[in-house]
Amino acid sequence: MTHRHAVIMAGGSGTRLWPMSRAARPKQLMPMPHGGTLLQIAAARLAGVVPSARQFICASRSYAADILAAIPGLQQDRFLGEPMGRDTLNAVGFAAAVAAARDPNATLAVLTSDHVIEPQDVFAQKLDLGFRLVEADASRLVTFAITPTFPATGYGYVEQGDAIAGFAGAFAAKRFVEKPDLERATQFIAAGTFGWNGGMFIFHAATVLDAIDRFQPACGPGLRRIGAAWGTARAQAVVDEVYPSLTKISVDYGLMEPASRDAGLSICVVPMPVAWRDVGSWPAYAALLPSDAAGNRASSVATHLSSSEVVCISDDPSHLIATIGIEGVIVVRTADATLVCRAADAERVKELVAQLPADRR
Repeated sequence: MTHRHAVIMAGGSGTRLWPMSRAARPKQLMPMPHGGTLLQIAAARLAGVVPSARQFICASRSYAADILAAIPGLQQDRFLGEPMGRDTLNAVGFAAAVAAARDPNATLAVLTSDHVIEPQDVFAQKLDLGFRLVEADASRLVTFAITPTFPATGYGYVEQGDAIAGFAGAFAAKRFVEKPDLERATQFIAAGTFGWNGGMFIFHAATVLDAIDRFQPACGPGLRRIGAAWGTARAQAVVDEVYPSLTKISVDYGLMEPASRDAGLSICVVPMPVAWRDVGSWPAYAALLPSDAAGNRASSVATHLSSSEVVCISDDPSHLIATIGIEGVIVVRTADATLVCRAADAERVKELVAQLPADRR
């Protein structure tokens, strides 16, 4: 009998992908250029790795109907609806508590819904290695290091240490570094022992609940109450009572950082040599689109005259976007809003959205 479980973290509003991503349709439910949504793509990655009956999705409760409709076979009790965001530690704890209550021997993979990861077979092989590491030693917390392709300064890095005997391709985690400057990131790439921290983990559910009890005592007991009540008529009432009281903290700061100093826990890193795209901004989305000779990319009909490095995106594939003599510009058109900005300013979309009337966000 398998004790492998997985949760896909599908929180976040994706404001940097406005106006396609809205409060009513966050980025994980946006259509991708090659078909499907980010959430559907993430769920498909688990095929053959974790049984569908042991797959969970954690997201805002307000998206329940859309997510249940988007993922065939997902039952209501495997949708972990948060009444409010309390950051990633509590989302992870929510899933661990539910999995442990159902299966005391549960190992849990924590995966993301906002990345495109290829090829699938390499991802599946590395996920299997992570599960085997934890199944052999429940004190292990496994993280995955994405093979870096450039010295990114917006990602966290993890350094691999000594190889783990009996598990080819697995290492002790030596250290974590959050968002280094360009000089340090360049040094990390040259060293060859660093990878991007992809925000994916595997651990024994009961082990992590015990760790949360120790490291975040304001969260642990409440999360266990949620797990015990899940699947009963009291489940939603317990979540509504507990969630507002939980300390808002990320899994990196609230769990992994103190775990790295805990003699009773062992953090392992599995390098994952895949193409990994964090689809969190319009330039990242545009990279999924084909390019013409001038570097222009489009998801709809587009015509350019003396323009280059222009991105044209429309929710209506037949809508024509035409440009003349511009360079490095992003145009995103929807039925009720249009965004035009320089590609260099794409990160400021979040800043723009904060200034919009609520009904336009």
